[in-house]
This record gives sequence, structure tokens and C-alpha cells, in this order.
Amino acid sequence: MSQIGAITNKVLSSHKDIIESASKALGNDTDPGKFGARMEKALDSVADAQKIAADTTRNFELGIENDLTKVMINQQISSLGFQLTLNTRNKVLSAYKDIMSMPV
Repeated sequence: MSQIGAITNKVLSSHKDIIESASKALGNDTDPGKFGARMEKALDSVADAQKIAADTTRNFELGIENDLTKVMINQQISSLGFQLTLNTRNKVLSAYKDIMSMPV
């Protein structure tokens, strides 16, 4: 029973670390700033996540990285960031088309 408790504690602490790092990466600030600057920051964040995922995948293939969980999590973060970016672009494009088709 103590082994299960130790494993549970390890998973919960890893989960807490992931939540904290994601919160730092997203920059939970209250200043709205300019839209363009925030979009640029978000795109840079997605690009960084993709680079990290590619690097950890390459390192795993070369045998430098041994933690498959870390590789898979980085790939999922990269994938979700890309999907979010794509959906945001689609929504902005749709809003632009709606505005352009409005009668003046």
C-alpha cells in the first residue's frame, strides 16, 4: 500500500509542476496590452513549444533523453498549441469576412 501512496504522491507533484510551468509560460498577467503584441507573444510561445518538442524527440531518438513521458508531454503541448493557433486564425479570419460583408 505504501508503494501506491509513493507513486500517487510522485504523480501529483509532477502534475503540480506541469501546471505551474504552464501558468508561467502562458503569462497570467492582468494587463491586456495590445492585441498584436499579445498575439506575437502567443505565436512565439507556440514556436518555442514546437522547438522543445522537436529537440526532446530528437534527443530521445539519439538515446540522450530516456524519459518517454517527457517526450510525449512535450509533443502534446506542441500539438495543442498549434491547434489553438490554427483555430484562433480561423476565428479571426471568419470575423474579418463577416465584417467585410456588412453593409455600410
